[in-house]
Amino acid sequence: MIETRNGTPFFDGCDTTRLAQKYGTPLYVYSQTAIEARFAELRRDFIERWPGARVAYAAKSFFCLGMARLVAQAGMCLDVVSGGELRTALAAGFPAERIEFNGNNKLLDELELAVENGVGRIIVDGAHELEDIEAICQAKGRRMKVLYRVTPGVKADSHDYIVTGKKDSKFGFPLDEDVIYPAVEAAIRSPYVDFLGFHFHIGSQLFECEPYKQAASAVLELVRQVKDRYGVGVQELNLGGGFGITYTTEERRPYRYYLDPMMELIAARFDEMGLPRPALVVEPGRSIAGDAAITLYTIGSIKEIKGVRKYLSTDGKEVVGSRKYVSVDGGMTDNIRPALYQAVYRGILANKAGQPPEETVTVCGKCCESGDIIMKDAELPRAERGDLLAVFSTGAYGYTMASNYNSIPVPAVVLVRNGRDECMVRRQTWEDVTACQLIPDTLKGDER
Repeated sequence: MIETRNGTPFFDGCDTTRLAQKYGTPLYVYSQTAIEARFAELRRDFIERWPGARVAYAAKSFFCLGMARLVAQAGMCLDVVSGGELRTALAAGFPAERIEFNGNNKLLDELELAVENGVGRIIVDGAHELEDIEAICQAKGRRMKVLYRVTPGVKADSHDYIVTGKKDSKFGFPLDEDVIYPAVEAAIRSPYVDFLGFHFHIGSQLFECEPYKQAASAVLELVRQVKDRYGVGVQELNLGGGFGITYTTEERRPYRYYLDPMMELIAARFDEMGLPRPALVVEPGRSIAGDAAITLYTIGSIKEIKGVRKYLSTDGKEVVGSRKYVSVDGGMTDNIRPALYQAVYRGILANKAGQPPEETVTVCGKCCESGDIIMKDAELPRAERGDLLAVFSTGAYGYTMASNYNSIPVPAVVLVRNGRDECMVRRQTWEDVTACQLIPDTLKGDER
């Protein structure tokens, strides 16, 4: 959605330099056109090709009242993992029956909120959770639809912090016989829940379909065992998400690359078992929001440290040079991923977009942490104080993981579409940062 006009980058038809002037920086900017295009691709290549298929957008990647409305208007479902995400969805008027409640440690008040509002599915993550749901349903005279999240034992190729399908995981039921089958039997026999099937999610930022097929095969064997042991046919399978996007040089795959092999495998296995084909669900988050946004920063302090940067010259010899640190007015408080996952980004100087790169710099944030780095060894035109930096593909896990570390306010969020811009989340003020803080009575004495 980025195009350069007369040396100025426009994002979904909006002048990025004007956006920075109007809303200030740091600033998250989301393209409505890009988000709607991803939903359209999923509708065409998944929902319309498999009867009963659903897409449940993963709210954890990026969520606010406005995003809930975009998801609803696209006709999609919503995957939430906390009471806060659930309340946000309900406050936006999102249909409760299209909400799926995930998470490894749902609190009792969160489950009560889900049951009271009649969410469409609760994805059970452990045996204790079924007992909690049953008790709440009994007290409130309700019955809930549930799936069991399982860990299929697949090791996906991604950072360990975002791999979730291996057996050693905090998520889901392992496929050990003495664990999964008693739990499934309890759900089948429960008068308070309708057991629909299974959920799995193997990780994030994945580019190969083979781990998905391996996971699906393991879960399909579980489906067969449930049919043989209890005479029950699974009605629904949630295949998770984790589809990779382009941050720097990665090649983004179309959704069909991942989904077609799984749909073909599931269709064949259910036909072999003589079972009606199940409803299928996917939970994309990053692949919807990730490359649909940029972050704008203003450059401040610039420092050059001599004799600390090692690199190879054109003739292959090691050279020791200087490192230039270019500081911006944001950092790990608005994008924790580089510090947390060693994530790599690319960006441009928006006010110098027509100029060629002149130097290699490290773009850092303003937090009191050495690990507060946004881009390392970035090739940019010569940077100066006041320049505007645009960092690409920051739409996932930026705003939703933002913090007030160092008492820094969370940036604003702007939605753009075909040259129109609207604020979707206002910028926090310093007063907002201290709004929940209290001075204990014992500390209210005279200052000394």
